Amino acid sequence: MPREIINVQVGQAGNQVGESFWQTLLAEHGLNEEGYYKGNDPLQLPMVDVFFNEVDQSVGASKYVPRSVQIDLEGGVCAHIRSGKIGNLFRPDTFLTGETGAGNNWAKGFYTEGAELVDPILDIIRRQAEACDALQGFQMIHSLGGGTGAGLGSLLLSKFREEYPDRMISTFSILPSPKVSETVVEPYNALLSIHQLLDNSDLTMCIDNEALYDISVRTLHVKAPAFSDLNSLVSQVMCGVSTSLRFPGQLNGDLRKLGLNLVPFPRLHFLMPSYAPFVDPKSQAFVRVSAPDLTSALFDRANLLVACDPRFGRYLTAATIFRGNIASQEAEMSVRDLQTKKSSQFVEWIPDNVSVALCSVPPVGQTQAATCLANSTAVQELFQRTLSQFAAMYKRQAFLHWYTGEGMDAMEFSEAESNAQDLISEYQQYQEATLEPEEEYEEYEEEVPADEDVE
Repeated sequence: MPREIINVQVGQAGNQVGESFWQTLLAEHGLNEEGYYKGNDPLQLPMVDVFFNEVDQSVGASKYVPRSVQIDLEGGVCAHIRSGKIGNLFRPDTFLTGETGAGNNWAKGFYTEGAELVDPILDIIRRQAEACDALQGFQMIHSLGGGTGAGLGSLLLSKFREEYPDRMISTFSILPSPKVSETVVEPYNALLSIHQLLDNSDLTMCIDNEALYDISVRTLHVKAPAFSDLNSLVSQVMCGVSTSLRFPGQLNGDLRKLGLNLVPFPRLHFLMPSYAPFVDPKSQAFVRVSAPDLTSALFDRANLLVACDPRFGRYLTAATIFRGNIASQEAEMSVRDLQTKKSSQFVEWIPDNVSVALCSVPPVGQTQAATCLANSTAVQELFQRTLSQFAAMYKRQAFLHWYTGEGMDAMEFSEAESNAQDLISEYQQYQEATLEPEEEYEEYEEEVPADEDVE
């Protein structure tokens, strides 16, 4: 029985990454751009239902339609997807667009323009959910720097949490990065979104453009990376995370198992994704890939999709997903060797904190690959960066009238700020926690005064 996932892509960045994700998914399942099966591997179709609905045609083969909703407060990007290569893949009624756009304003996405679209969006989600046999949960792709992905995305997460409290909610959240910044109010939008993600998401994969640029330029030797180059990196990781739901394998983990093994405390669910191997196509023939190589690459900063340094924190937990012809013993041994070698980077009070999943189907064009989701205290660097930029503007009340003009209370800003400070101090607290020996308490007997009668 498939455990279906409903994909929700919100805003410009969300829809552009989503388009790349669906193209990668089609290639992995042997489907063409119309959604018809053209593959030749018997493992491609049995579990395709995780992301696709099968629609019987009156003539010819079945069509596979993505279980996805595309949302934006302006029509441009969705119109581009409709008229693009995979435009005929999606159901026409799953595109929902507004007229005016959110203008990089979180409050517009959350309170005014976005709130008007919520009911029709939830109707489509309900129809998709009712057609599922066993809904596993939701996957949202959005950016935290703009107005639609951040504001409307946060509003939808809170609605999902209300309506489907027992389903998993995972997000692929593109955080603003200091070197690749597009708008001045990004820190406001990002921190207000993090405030909502803390309560309403189960797993948040943090991604940022700076790390993606670095991988494209340094490792893949792309001189001037376009957004399509960056989006294809994200889609590789997204496909890697859902691999064990979509193909048979050993030690498989679904979204719920991932959440259970990765999130030791409910607020600490911000994960750092990494992928290996990232190889320049020209040098692919010269690269040897084995389980130990993949494992060491996964825990190397150069392969992280988020710009923070794991050496400045400690790993609470991690999940590794290997793809291709890799023996389970080889994978487990390489993970254990790495933990022994870098023992100072892993907290000692969570034993066996790296889980391993295996899938026999490699990504298209590769023989072996691996994806890792790490829950490391180093991720506080991201929040610290956003918080310091936020505080510098908020102290002077800069740009605040744009938000309060949409009916937003200025108190929400200070709540979001203190919530982010709490999150950073929680990560720091667990980074410094050690395994204390149990103290022996002497038994304390209450002494009875001599002059009192004891009955």
